[in-house]
Amino acid sequence: MTGYLLRRLLNYIVLLLLATFVTYMLASATFQPLASLLGRNPPVPAAAIAAKRAALHLDDNPVHRYFVWLWGVCHGDFGQTVAAGSVTDELWQRLLVSLRLVTVGTVLGAVLGTLLGAYSAVRQYKLFDHLATAATFVLLSLPVLVLAPIVKWLAVQFNQGVGHTVIQFTGETTPGAGGSVFADLLDRLNHLLLPTLVLTLFTLGSYSRYMRGSMLDELGADYIRTARAKGLTRARAIFRHGFRTALIPMAALFAFGMTGVITGATLTERVFGWYGMGDWLISGISNQDINITLAVTFFAAVSVLLAGFLTDLITAALDPRVRT
Repeated sequence: MTGYLLRRLLNYIVLLLLATFVTYMLASATFQPLASLLGRNPPVPAAAIAAKRAALHLDDNPVHRYFVWLWGVCHGDFGQTVAAGSVTDELWQRLLVSLRLVTVGTVLGAVLGTLLGAYSAVRQYKLFDHLATAATFVLLSLPVLVLAPIVKWLAVQFNQGVGHTVIQFTGETTPGAGGSVFADLLDRLNHLLLPTLVLTLFTLGSYSRYMRGSMLDELGADYIRTARAKGLTRARAIFRHGFRTALIPMAALFAFGMTGVITGATLTERVFGWYGMGDWLISGISNQDINITLAVTFFAAVSVLLAGFLTDLITAALDPRVRT
């Protein structure tokens, strides 16, 4: 199994290099990092523009600039922003913000969606299955750009109904709400509640539908009937054999679904005022900043590829054929 995992890891490294290279080439061909300077009134002196152009190495060959950037990344340097700030310093700050949001929402959505789909399959065509199907179809039809404002509006209505702010819906923390470690933790959890709920619901719908279909395929399999014939109860046969086998295709969904979660997090951060990687990506594109856009792309690619590697581990644990 070690050889299998090493081969997969090598594939992911190649994919990471391809993703960042293509992004750098596209950004270099379309972005105009000095556009904000050229449009100012009174005009910026030509010498200042030339100095900025030289500092950003905009006259160098894009392929050469990419490998210079890649060499810097290998040494922990993601370059400079158009405003001459350090991309690396801001990257780690925003990365921690996004990881708190994406990790909790993804794990909760995946676990709850998987359990909901499995139980819906076991209760096929019963009341619970019909209700779960209707709810997940509603969630699947609502993009994050619609779901997040709805959740935020409901929080506002709830706060108005009780007469004071119970649920926080803007930013990561409330200024001056600290005072102790416990009070600061409660405040942060309160601010985390709504965006995590949005990402959980966004993830739950797809996982539930896929798991239901995967589970239904296994419930009618011959090995389930054989297990029942050997004396296992229906619940034990389903849990020990059917559920484990049905999880194998779900592991692949987890990796490929990370892209959608990151996209959803971008919009969620914007709606709820979280200054994470998603908000930074929008700012980087608006300012036509190549290094910011590339740093966020690097983070997104690493997240997806790490999820893929985790999927390989889960698949190897669930499927003995992979280990041999």
